[in-house]
Amino acid sequence: MSDRVKLKIAVAEHPHTSAIRSGAILIEGVDAEIITVKPQIGAFRRMVRDVEFDVCEIAPTTYIIARAYGAPFVGLPIFVVRRFHHGGLLVRADAGIKTAKDLEGHKVGVRAYSVTTGVWLRQALMDDCGLDPSKVTWVVDDEEHVRELKLPANVIHAPEGRSLADMMADGELVAGVEGAAGIGRTGNPTGGWQEVEADYPDLLPNAAELEADSFRRTGVYPMHGTIVVKDSVLAEHPWVAQSLYKAFKQAKDEWLERVKTEGPQNASDKKYVKLMDIVGPDPLPYGIEENRATIEALERTAFEQGLTPRRMTMDELFVDPTKA
Repeated sequence: MSDRVKLKIAVAEHPHTSAIRSGAILIEGVDAEIITVKPQIGAFRRMVRDVEFDVCEIAPTTYIIARAYGAPFVGLPIFVVRRFHHGGLLVRADAGIKTAKDLEGHKVGVRAYSVTTGVWLRQALMDDCGLDPSKVTWVVDDEEHVRELKLPANVIHAPEGRSLADMMADGELVAGVEGAAGIGRTGNPTGGWQEVEADYPDLLPNAAELEADSFRRTGVYPMHGTIVVKDSVLAEHPWVAQSLYKAFKQAKDEWLERVKTEGPQNASDKKYVKLMDIVGPDPLPYGIEENRATIEALERTAFEQGLTPRRMTMDELFVDPTKA
């Protein structure tokens, strides 16, 4: 093992990454030290602020913002979490919110303005429902991962000691993003949180239909967990990009074959089997070309939403491991 490159790798446990985390699948030429951070959101912040790991799974919007401000790590087209986002904005039934345009002039809760769930959700509402997000007051109760980020004027912080869940319950918000990205939790987002009940109707009850239609029209399949690697590692060992890609792809392919032959074994498996009905036989596509439309859509909307100071090219954002 002495001739292998030692790398600290912070990747969450997924059915399609577990073989890498356990060592059942080795990363060629790499002596991997697997770091577990719960929740993985904590690793996002440690990576963008302190570049603590050699390889890390982080949120793609956080990554794009960090890269725009000169972060010394680069993305690989390995996306270990996927989902669509027309659904997931919950509204108070008494707030009179019937369409996305009705949100304008009101307060809406999201954990942080740059949280990828919120970014993809705003993109869907902008592109397919006519929302002007600059006319919404976005209320956040966490700090942004990237310290350099300058927030738009229509983003405000929740009052001290007030959670988004409480504000929604008390009618101070007309809507909020579901789950850990918004009104479904209280407590420190990076140090563990408490889930809370958020029993509100979805703004778009036909979200599933809209998501399928959007994918057919655009090919955009929102990604989340994105693998990044230090620039310094690739400068000294450029082959590491290909080794990582091969290992992650092997782990995913073997998982997918098990799901297809044995059936889904857990909630994650069931989620991706359902997504196959929309996106086809591979619900976790890796690679630049397989994800070009999606990467370009997130880069574009991040800029349009005031999250990045400039537009960025594919070559700035991602290394193509098939050419490394």
